[in-house]
Amino acid sequence: MVQCEMCGAETSDPNRVKIEGAELDVCDNCTEFGTEVRTEEPSSTSTKYSTSSSGSSSSGGSSGGTTSSSSGGRSRRDDVYDDLEELAPDYGDRIREGRESAGMSQEDLAKQLNEKASLIRKLEHGDTLPSDDVQGKIERALDVDLTVSGGDEDAEWSGGSSTGEYTLGDVVERKD
Repeated sequence: MVQCEMCGAETSDPNRVKIEGAELDVCDNCTEFGTEVRTEEPSSTSTKYSTSSSGSSSSGGSSGGTTSSSSGGRSRRDDVYDDLEELAPDYGDRIREGRESAGMSQEDLAKQLNEKASLIRKLEHGDTLPSDDVQGKIERALDVDLTVSGGDEDAEWSGGSSTGEYTLGDVVERKD
């Protein structure tokens, strides 16, 4: 038995459905919320690309687009957001500390960056997020890092069901 990734119900034959861009294995009741995805069975005909593992491979038989997760050896697709850098929650404090350690006022930093002093004030208070351009200027001028690496948030999702995994139904509340 497999859990529906939408509502968490146990199902013996999940349907692969695309819901708002995400492919989920769902039960028959949740299939109506998306479009069914047809999966082609591998054929024995020759293709342009080789799928056999004829050499010594360290992947352990997993396909190139999957990585093994730490929860039970299940494999999942690489997420494009795993490698992105996120703005640190304390970016305002980092900017202020970097500016003060450089002995500069907000106006001095604004002049050096060719930005308005009010923007520096808003950034330090956390009232606004820096654009990528402004973030780069600040990081270079003050020699600070305003980012944290993405992909570490899987650790806080230790599991909520008997199998130790969260489903979409654990996180989202349906409005019926």
